[in-house]
Amino acid sequence: MITELLQMNGYGLYVWSSFLFTFVSFTTLYVITKIQYTKERKKFMSKYGALDSKKAEVARSQTINKEILSSSQSI
Repeated sequence: MITELLQMNGYGLYVWSSFLFTFVSFTTLYVITKIQYTKERKKFMSKYGALDSKKAEVARSQTINKEILSSSQSI
């Protein structure tokens, strides 16, 4: 029964190699995206992390920062 599942009437090699390739590609994409997000978040927090109230209002008014900041976070 297990060999039938693995062989899939002769198409098993193609199916399982395609599945493995897709899984490795998605995992790699996730890891790269997470690393880039962490870097950008560190840069953002180093620049805007400890602002006084006046500078924080200016940062909140910028459109790019509005996209980055969620409504629940406060600077």
